[in-house]
Amino acid sequence: MPILPDYDWSAVTRRLLDTGYTLLPNVLSPADCARLITGYGDESAFRKTINMAQYRFGLGEYKYFDYLLPPVVQHLRADLYPHLAPVANTYLAKLNLSATFPPALPAFLDYCAERGQTRPTPLLLRYGPGGYNALHQDLYGEVFFPFQAVVMLNEPGLDFAGGEFVLVEQQPRMQSKAIVLTPNRGGAVIFTTNFRPVDGTRGAYRVSMKHGVSEVLSGQRHTLGIIFHDAK
Repeated sequence: MPILPDYDWSAVTRRLLDTGYTLLPNVLSPADCARLITGYGDESAFRKTINMAQYRFGLGEYKYFDYLLPPVVQHLRADLYPHLAPVANTYLAKLNLSATFPPALPAFLDYCAERGQTRPTPLLLRYGPGGYNALHQDLYGEVFFPFQAVVMLNEPGLDFAGGEFVLVEQQPRMQSKAIVLTPNRGGAVIFTTNFRPVDGTRGAYRVSMKHGVSEVLSGQRHTLGIIFHDAK
């Protein structure tokens, strides 16, 4: 099972508070990445397949895992959550929102289930040449966790070209800001699911963020998406 490297979590927290995103290298090993890519063809592991063009989401395909999640996905989801929950609670406190997230994932998933959100949301995504993902947010219901993760399973520049991860930040009364990231194989982008707080002269205010994937120019691009809340 994957064991998270000994990251400087205080630095990760500062980065998430300052920008709404961060990069974590070596979240998964090359062998874990290869197994997940190979497992894309095992339909018994998934509850639903989405053809992105059919819904005008982009061009590509993704599959939602079914419960029980594969051990590598379950461990990564459970191991990342406790490091992110305190930052999520800081987000809410800055915006004077009263909700708080429990320190461990099982209690949060119980909270989701109490509100009718019981379907697993971790997913595998696959893009070929010309593939892309339009800007969006992964909310899936009333309850959502403020962060999610995308783990790159292929090696950029070797297995595919193009296909950069894109974040777009929209501050009130300002032009949108684009952030383009290219994690290496096994590396993760941790980013805000919906919004982040920004300190202003009259206290903190919300800045909306969406994410997507630029056009893949050649090759195949696979990623693992880790969303911490379940869906209706």
